[in-house]
Amino acid sequence: MDRTLAADLARLPELLDATRGAAADALATLDGRPVVPPAGKPHDPEPLPERATGTDAALAAFRDRWEPRLSASAGPRYLGFVTGGATPAALAGDWLTAVHDQNSNSALDGGGQDLERETVGWLRDLFGLTAAHSGTFVSGATMSNTTGLAIAREWLGERLGVSPAEDGAAALGPVRVLSGAPHSSIAKALSVLGLGRNSLVRVPTLPGREAVDPAALERALADTPGPAVVVANAGTVNTVDFDDLRAIETLRERHDFWLHTDAAFGAFAALSPEHAHLVDGLDASDSVCVDLHKWLNVPYDSAVQFTRRRDLQSRVFQNSAAYLGPLGDHPDLVHLTPENSHRLRALAAWFTLRAYGRQGHREIVERDIACARALGAALEADPAFTLLAPVRLNVVCFTLAEAPTPERLTALREAVATEVFVTPTVYGGTAALRAAFSNWRTAQADVRRAAEALGAAAREIA
Repeated sequence: MDRTLAADLARLPELLDATRGAAADALATLDGRPVVPPAGKPHDPEPLPERATGTDAALAAFRDRWEPRLSASAGPRYLGFVTGGATPAALAGDWLTAVHDQNSNSALDGGGQDLERETVGWLRDLFGLTAAHSGTFVSGATMSNTTGLAIAREWLGERLGVSPAEDGAAALGPVRVLSGAPHSSIAKALSVLGLGRNSLVRVPTLPGREAVDPAALERALADTPGPAVVVANAGTVNTVDFDDLRAIETLRERHDFWLHTDAAFGAFAALSPEHAHLVDGLDASDSVCVDLHKWLNVPYDSAVQFTRRRDLQSRVFQNSAAYLGPLGDHPDLVHLTPENSHRLRALAAWFTLRAYGRQGHREIVERDIACARALGAALEADPAFTLLAPVRLNVVCFTLAEAPTPERLTALREAVATEVFVTPTVYGGTAALRAAFSNWRTAQADVRRAAEALGAAAREIA
């Protein structure tokens, strides 16, 4: 063994204590650090070290060279994208994921995948899904949507008497994937799956909404006979709008389609009695995407994919090799996703669910919703801003009241970046900004700081 590596092994408890100290320092200073540090000159890449210097030296170099440039994305005022943090229990689970270093894909070493199945059962219950849905952990919403649409592709083949998994996507002929306001990952998934971005048909939405118009969807389904795929949205990115899942379900009485629901963060509405009606009918979906490194507040990367047709899922992703378990009625996880290697992502989710339960995670969701409403109210009361949509759940979509050009919004966003981070978008043809609340730390004091910073910056650039 290399002498330095052997020395690190001998000092491993001490090195872990040093790492714990660095982690504790980073978390303790979250509130005072710039949310996004000012952009500086990029570092010139250093050459690969020739000689070993050990973990102490690597930790020191990281803290000096890279840590100051990292955003406070784990903190309470990082409101860009839809980014959660990591609850204390989730952080503990993630550390132990690395410690135990499981590739939890095989029944030959089954503890990891049994833990994952238990965690999936808890999540299924959390989101109000029935036992008809089975689930699997994947890396994020894009992979969850891709997996769900891969199963939908095989369902189309089943309807047409072919198997895309065996014969290729070309065996299907033209495919239609209908959606009102699909997330960009849907088109990406269709590209990856060989169905093509042009198979995505945009269906008109309700006036002033991002929710699909059920009547327009029925007309689109009737335009061309044959099976189709419908991608419903349970929480759009810009305004957290929800398709009427029950209305879409009733269309199946007259039309043949696979229903995939993108509920990346909208599924968490199920935790709040006031908002659970938004996901009424989610269980009727044939496949469902939920992202966990958003509102469950587990570390990147983590998501779950649910489906009613595990048989089709394993037909797509089966991996035949002598050292892998058979498919059977309960296939190993290696047969259910594109990944052969599958870290024990479920452990962080298991920890946070075990530690805080339904009630603890409901409190996070409801507090974030209250914070979003408070920021929306503050911006609506400020003449410098215009709300572009009602605050339906946890996202505030807004713009400048005067001359909302992309350039002025960029200037505003950059001016407040050390205090609050928001991301750009376009809504209804208008350049805009959006603030998404999904962090377990965020409180009303953070809303006040964000609103004050945005207001001061708007007046400055005016």
